[in-house]
Amino acid sequence: MNNSPEGHKADKRGGKLLPALCNIFGILILLSVIFLYLPVTVAKLRGKEVYNVVSGSMAPEIPVGSVIYVEPAAPETIAEEEVIAFYSGSTVIAHRVVKNRAGEGEFITKGDANEENDMNPVKYAELVGRVSWHCPVMGGLLEVSTSAVGKVYIVCFAACGAMLNILAGRLRANR
Repeated sequence: MNNSPEGHKADKRGGKLLPALCNIFGILILLSVIFLYLPVTVAKLRGKEVYNVVSGSMAPEIPVGSVIYVEPAAPETIAEEEVIAFYSGSTVIAHRVVKNRAGEGEFITKGDANEENDMNPVKYAELVGRVSWHCPVMGGLLEVSTSAVGKVYIVCFAACGAMLNILAGRLRANR
């Protein structure tokens, strides 16, 4: 055992380092969980829908694995060349408007990567809204984190961050 003043100072420094590291890592873990869900949460609060792009029909403009943000829009206000999201059965598709046929109440659409226009016109009733923004790569990350297994991992990850902060408090209290 070292009774010198220098040894005592080193013990105190080491006693401060571990709680500080636990606290820092705990906060970083919790912030990473918050920032993972923040883009979706803010979009939903602003009335937008968020979808993951799983096909390459809009590449290279909107690549596979992107997330798209869709805002509600009146069908009559949609202009040619805008990208819209619409229902096709139970699937949501995002394609570019080639023509807005207001008289017929439908859009002619086409995926940027496709040679031909879509076979079936999109009825106004099938419109989800206008694609206002997209972010590459984020869709794949959100897909994993919103799956059942992904949610379990995220909860465990957040719990580890909280436990590290609790451990830091206990280590400081025991000093």
